[in-house]
Amino acid sequence: MSLNLTGSNTDVEATDALAREGNDEDQMSRGKLTMAWYGTASAFFFVYIGAAMAVAYGTLNAIIGIVLTIIVYGLINTVLSRYAINNRTTVAQFSRTILGNAGSAIAMIIFALIAIYYAVFEGSIVAYAFMTAFGGEMWMWSLIVVIYSTPLILGGVRRFLDKINGILMPIYFFGLVAAVIWAGVQYGFSDAWLTQAPDLPLPLAMGGPGWLATFAGYMGVWIMMMFTMDFASLGKRKDIKYHQRVTFGPLFYVLAYGFAAFVGIFLTFTIPGIDASETGLAGGLVSLMGVFGLIVVIATQTRINTANYYLGAANLRAFGEKVFRINMPNVAWVILSSVIIYLFMLLPVVQYLLIALAWQGVLVTAWVAIALTHILLDKWRNEEHAAIGDQHYKTFNGNGLTAWIVGTAIGIVMLQLGTINPDLAGVGATWGPILTAVSAALVYGILWKTNPVSRTGLIKVVGV
Repeated sequence: MSLNLTGSNTDVEATDALAREGNDEDQMSRGKLTMAWYGTASAFFFVYIGAAMAVAYGTLNAIIGIVLTIIVYGLINTVLSRYAINNRTTVAQFSRTILGNAGSAIAMIIFALIAIYYAVFEGSIVAYAFMTAFGGEMWMWSLIVVIYSTPLILGGVRRFLDKINGILMPIYFFGLVAAVIWAGVQYGFSDAWLTQAPDLPLPLAMGGPGWLATFAGYMGVWIMMMFTMDFASLGKRKDIKYHQRVTFGPLFYVLAYGFAAFVGIFLTFTIPGIDASETGLAGGLVSLMGVFGLIVVIATQTRINTANYYLGAANLRAFGEKVFRINMPNVAWVILSSVIIYLFMLLPVVQYLLIALAWQGVLVTAWVAIALTHILLDKWRNEEHAAIGDQHYKTFNGNGLTAWIVGTAIGIVMLQLGTINPDLAGVGATWGPILTAVSAALVYGILWKTNPVSRTGLIKVVGV
């Protein structure tokens, strides 16, 4: 006789097995998923951050840091994408394993808010480009951007957008190439962009060397790892190798970070008076190229914002349904997230970019480190399919939550070093994300060995 107090593990195993045996016909084809994901490469933020790193630390240090970033991003997302495709697992669903049900709700709202923040930021760039080209008020152009962006993540228009993605991608790529040529012809080609160096090298005591500070700066965008899992969960298992190599691997980041950084650095040190900011670069592009520059900005930001709007609304819905038991149609969640986006666009969000990146980087970096450590320690043996219901998971998983709290706390302390002593601000900015990732992974690895009963968030069946 057995006494089942929590629900049957037999049911869990059956659900898991049946889901794995099902075909992938309802999943996205490799071409459509690749084009959808590569839309995120067109964020103007990637153009800006490369230029900002070169201004701060010099072009050579920026290039070294970006190359390291491309390698690390590619390796990590190769692992995460394989897991997500094989199990159709999103960030919210995988978080149940490492954090438990309540912990996954925390991950959901953080992911939703960060995606919404990026939608606000990238949308503000389009509004600023419109204002540069035609004048008018920022609130008006922000409203127009939200109104035309919202329908793009709804069913029918999303299918239409899939068809024009093939057009928008070349506009982004060749538009930025044209901008480089245009700027060079108008202002002259020189090696100033390549030889840019800071007045003084950044010493270790101040958070240096510059290439490490650049690498740490890009760790603030580890939200792309979360984006990867949600997108990869839409792929077919037969395409895993392809997606690891082409869609989510280093090739993508050569375009997203390498190419974009080259453009940003060149334009910043070629066009007189341009600011190394995203609005400055977008405005400079419109001023340089006129209507064609505006088209490039609109096309590129529309592509990236479909991902931001979609992930923001999807995770906001998952959070609302899990925590508050609110059930609304998809369109209602989309409209709600769009209203939130517009209200935030009325605030000076762009001014607080680096601060926001630092804070979100702490939370996200710790999560990514734990997720990666879990998958690697598990050695692909006990993967949990997304079809397993929430009722089979514990409220909290102590291993993951402890590691997340420890890593986050260390990161926050490092971020506050600058308020204690301004001379330590660089140390905190550089070593904060690195120590966050290392400590979260280390704590999770230790708990994995010492507390094996919490290697999963699944509830154990009590039987006698």
